[in-house]
Formats: sequence, structure tokens, C-alpha cells
Amino acid sequence: MNITQDKVVEMDYVLKVEGEVVDQSEPGEPLTYLHGHNNIIPGLERALEGKKAGDSLHVTVQPEDGYGERDEDNVEELDREDFDDAPEVGATYYAQAEDGSVLPFTVLEVDGDKVQVDFNAPLAGMVLNFDVTVRNVRDATAEELEHGHAHTPGMHDHE
Repeated sequence: MNITQDKVVEMDYVLKVEGEVVDQSEPGEPLTYLHGHNNIIPGLERALEGKKAGDSLHVTVQPEDGYGERDEDNVEELDREDFDDAPEVGATYYAQAEDGSVLPFTVLEVDGDKVQVDFNAPLAGMVLNFDVTVRNVRDATAEELEHGHAHTPGMHDHE
């Protein structure tokens, strides 16, 4: 079975940026996603289209097909009092936007009462190099299609 729209894919992967491993699946715990539903970055999803179980590939994803270009306008200064506890440099926090969505950000610097934060994704602007092995491809269930993502054993139940 080939990877196409609405297939559930299980894959092992290693992600390297500038030759350094920044993320990888754990042995025996493949990444499982629903193909064609924007559950993984666009460049990787496009490269997997048409592949089948057992295929291995190396995929280089440019920023525009990954986490986007880095935007210096997304670096802002917040007041120290906006944090419940002492902010830690390098830590990721979450802010609630006016529309109710949640925005992750990383603390870059703490200077007295001011905290410099970055709303860019940590891998924004980076060229991503994936080594991928497709482990399994199957049809999605009706529930997975309704929810827009793959379900794996032990995954939370939807209410």
C-alpha cells in the first residue's frame, strides 16, 4: 500500500540540523500520522507521497517547507511581572492570543524587569535533514478521518 491522502503512516526518523541530531523517534515507537492533513511539515509530507512500507529515504527540507523563515519581528520584550515564576533562559512558555489560540515562545534573555522572548518556532529558518524509514501504511478509520489525526494504542479518548 502506498502513502496517499487519508493513509495512516508509521515511520522511524532522525532529524539533523547542521549535522547535529535534534530529534528522532524512539526504537519501537515510530511516529504515526494521518497523511494529507497537515500533521507533519509540508516538505516531509510531500516527499513521503507514494512511498510504501520498507522504503527508506533522505529528505532535505528548506525553511519555507518546514517551520518557515525566521522573522525578527517575532522577537518581543515582555514584562517580568507577566510570568508567574522566574523565567528561565532557553525555556519554552505558552501565551494565549486574543483569539484564544496558544502561542509557544522561548525566553532569550532576562534583564531586570524585562524578558526578551522569541515567538519563532525553534527550528524556523533552518534546513532540516530527515532520514526516514516507512514502517507501515494503512487505511485510516472513519474516526481518524473525522478527528483529522491518527490514533495510536494508548492515545487519549476524545469526548
